[in-house]
Amino acid sequence: MSTFMISTLAFIAGIKDKLTSEKGATATEYSLLVGLIALVIVGGVGLFGGALNTWFTTLSTTVAKW
Repeated sequence: MSTFMISTLAFIAGIKDKLTSEKGATATEYSLLVGLIALVIVGGVGLFGGALNTWFTTLSTTVAKW
């Protein structure tokens, strides 16, 4: 084999490895999961915060009556 042919085959193999690599896809999937988890946490804290505020308001009204 000639040097040019070996270099060409090595170049093609390198490009094929980069195209079939799933490193970028994995990073994207993890970032989507982190974003979804963050949204769930923010929603949960929002709902729980509202319920907790109502509970403390009711408690303070009950204690103030005594």
